[in-house]
Amino acid sequence: MQFDRLLSFGTKRVSTRVAGVLLAVGLVVLAIGQDGPAKANAPQSPGQTNAAIDEAVSLGISFLKNRGQSADGSFSPESGVAVTGLCVRAILENRPTEVDSPAVKKALQVILDNVQPDGGIYVKGSRHRNYETSVAVGALVAANRDDRFDSQLKRAEAFLKEIQWDEGEGLTPADPAYGGAGYGSHSRPDLSNTSFMIDALRDLGNDANDEAIKKALIFVSRSQNLAGHGNDLPHAASEGDGGFYYTPAAGGETKVVGGDTRDGGGGLRSYGSITYAGFKSLIHAGLTESDPRVIAAMNFIEDHYSLTENPGMGQAGLYYYYHTFAKALGAAKLRVLTDADGNNHVWNRELVVTLTDAQQDDGSWVNRSSDRWMEGNRNLVTAYSLLALSYCRE
Repeated sequence: MQFDRLLSFGTKRVSTRVAGVLLAVGLVVLAIGQDGPAKANAPQSPGQTNAAIDEAVSLGISFLKNRGQSADGSFSPESGVAVTGLCVRAILENRPTEVDSPAVKKALQVILDNVQPDGGIYVKGSRHRNYETSVAVGALVAANRDDRFDSQLKRAEAFLKEIQWDEGEGLTPADPAYGGAGYGSHSRPDLSNTSFMIDALRDLGNDANDEAIKKALIFVSRSQNLAGHGNDLPHAASEGDGGFYYTPAAGGETKVVGGDTRDGGGGLRSYGSITYAGFKSLIHAGLTESDPRVIAAMNFIEDHYSLTENPGMGQAGLYYYYHTFAKALGAAKLRVLTDADGNNHVWNRELVVTLTDAQQDDGSWVNRSSDRWMEGNRNLVTAYSLLALSYCRE
């Protein structure tokens, strides 16, 4: 059964058609508007969509196993266990039967060899303990047949909750850093790392009632350009577009490139990839389609729909954007988005075309326009792309 619903926030009104039921959130939005231009070669059926994904995945996994993996089983060990974990997760999300393949077993052993006495999963001396552990958790959960990794996962969960910025660091909920997660060193927390931590906690079976996720929601809400709904910082109303920025902690920071990163009122400018990370985090924290934070985030997402750039960032972080874009929209069970010009987009089919067109002859993906955040690394970008494709299946 389909029914029209008018969602509104402030002076902005977003007309949507809600279809079906989102299991976790109750939100499946089919946006109303004039049918707009779509990619000419976009798949036209579930069968075509999945066939295109299967072909790209086969080539991508072949690249990782035959060219990307080191002799010791790791992928890009200069990243600690992070890229290894992402590659394992990317392979298993698309091909669960690979769990006992030699390549995956060797990579899993690299992860297990880096389980530390404190329960974290990271290389010794790492400054990215939260990031590495969160990603490693995703890999071990995907590979946890017959509960073989339960012990390591239980200890990793305790570690992630221990390093979250909260009372243990002497903070109160009034502090802008409260509830967040950073890389795991002593620098301030940020929304990207917080979203990785929330993903890991959800993978471990925690729901919206978990205390760590409740605390994280406080941090996520302060990272949104939306006043009166959790963001109590002085600049909260200045930008007011419903998007998200990198961190409210330590005076606040955004990663927007070009021009001023703050507006005239001191607000931090929103950008694409972190907005999808924030939107996904709102969903995992249990917010529904009626919550103003979800409505405002959807406003930003539809107003800045793009598969040619990371809005606000250009080509920087483009494949992290594709991965987070697909994971967030998949988690929300969103099928169609309407852009600022009123054009409808079946986002998953358009993303399949974008990624298959960008795949290299050797089966890998790489960001040829920007190597910021390691996107010149084929293992990392291939993992992002394979994960994004896994959320595009129909």
